[in-house]
Amino acid sequence: MKILVIEDDPSVRTLVKAVLEHNGNSVTTIDNAKEGESSAVENDFDMIILDLGLPDGDGYEVCKNIRDKNVSTPVLILSGEQETDVKVKMLKVGADDYLTKPFNTEELIARLDAIKRRSEKAGDQMLSCGELRVDLLKRRFTINGEEVQLTNNEFNLLVYFLKNKNRVITQEELAEKVWDIHFDTQTNYINVYISYLRKKIREHSDVDYIETIRKKGFVFRCE
Repeated sequence: MKILVIEDDPSVRTLVKAVLEHNGNSVTTIDNAKEGESSAVENDFDMIILDLGLPDGDGYEVCKNIRDKNVSTPVLILSGEQETDVKVKMLKVGADDYLTKPFNTEELIARLDAIKRRSEKAGDQMLSCGELRVDLLKRRFTINGEEVQLTNNEFNLLVYFLKNKNRVITQEELAEKVWDIHFDTQTNYINVYISYLRKKIREHSDVDYIETIRKKGFVFRCE
């Protein structure tokens, strides 16, 4: 895994880097909040290990800011703080786990492996296209991190589009696969729901993802 370690204590930073590299990981270390946050946003890491007490900021703000910027990389918090309310606060802001200092290096590796397994499992429940994100488990749709409310039919339609992006889908296919009914050429309900969905996406995005292909159907463009 590619792991980012944001930790200002040189002894802890050196220890964590050595342990992680010994276990076959590629490690980048940063000792301050500002550079750590920038690196987390600009680079593609598999995991972030984040200290709460940083010289130029709070790990809480770093975690909150990267989540606000739609960075979904798993975050493990390292901290000397043992109070339950601190742990709860970090988990609520988007951290995936919390390890109290001093810690056993075997537990560190075990927790990272557990986070990785959970993330891989959760990945099966997520669909994405550009700025669009759909959580199948929570039935939640977001654009640039902002939740967009959909009706049940709109959500099911969007999910089918995302699972079949970049190909022409006929109205007959949508009727059968989304609504489980035979398509009636005399009705206009599929076009109506597509119009609803397109309108809600355009209220939060400049991209028109749904393209109408005359006499053929629709394509959900996701380049």
